[in-house]
Amino acid sequence: MAIDKKFIELFHNVTVQAAFASHYLIGKKNKVAADKAAVDSMRNELNKINMNGQIVIGEGELDKAPMLYIGEKLGTGKGPYLDIAVDPLEGTNFVANNLPGALSVIAIAENSNLFNAPETYMDKIAISSSENGIVDLDNSVSQNIENLAEYKNTQPNNLTACILDRPRHKEYIDQLKALKVNLRLISDGDISGALLVTNKDYNVDIFFGIGGGPEGVLAATALDSYGCYFQGRFLFESENDKLRAKKMGIENLEKKYEINEIVSGDSIFCATGITTGDLVKGINILQDSFSSETLITHKSTGIKKVVKSNHKI
Repeated sequence: MAIDKKFIELFHNVTVQAAFASHYLIGKKNKVAADKAAVDSMRNELNKINMNGQIVIGEGELDKAPMLYIGEKLGTGKGPYLDIAVDPLEGTNFVANNLPGALSVIAIAENSNLFNAPETYMDKIAISSSENGIVDLDNSVSQNIENLAEYKNTQPNNLTACILDRPRHKEYIDQLKALKVNLRLISDGDISGALLVTNKDYNVDIFFGIGGGPEGVLAATALDSYGCYFQGRFLFESENDKLRAKKMGIENLEKKYEINEIVSGDSIFCATGITTGDLVKGINILQDSFSSETLITHKSTGIKKVVKSNHKI
């Protein structure tokens, strides 16, 4: 079954309102308040929608997140059963410090079609081609780069890799430098980082590295609509993490997840800009209204576009 097109505008409004609520905290050095504003707004808007929604990826488990927690039921209780994944504010530091690239993000799939990802790290890799066998998490950095260069009929020094600029990635970055691959280092925001492979205008050929597991699932939802390749493997650092994962039904803790195991069936993805970044422009206040830009995908209709809109304040 497909998710009715009417839900596109409804969920678009959810991320727009969350982005607008958060924008008041831009540059205020208070990432907690910025996140809370986005969370409060998103939850309020989701509860207006005629659906039986359930959070599968949210702000954390019930004991850590009073709102938009994993398992929370949202909506009016009338309408389709939907899985909901949210990141009300991706890039809390971006908003707090008035830096580019902050987003409000949501992904929707039919009931039981969106992976319930644990709150842990994930090793990820993404490229624009959906073809299997070009890149793989079990390959070395050099093997993945050489395979990709061969597939694109070019040399490694013509490729650009996007990766979070973190100490844990020093070895990866050193290897990429040795291969003369161009680097696109990002400080935060690995949902938007992964999505840079979707369009050649962004000039990113491969995204990889270790980031948040929930963010991996959100990115995979959009990448699926673009026909891109994504692979992820959760990293469990403690026995408590492993226990929680097993309670969520994850038996094989070493498993590599392909995109069709992360999201299946129809889906909607919306990412509204709070501060201007690569994907979309941020909230812009006009005299008595504001403008927004949102990247929207809807798999069943093939929608993949940036929507610009104006809203009354």
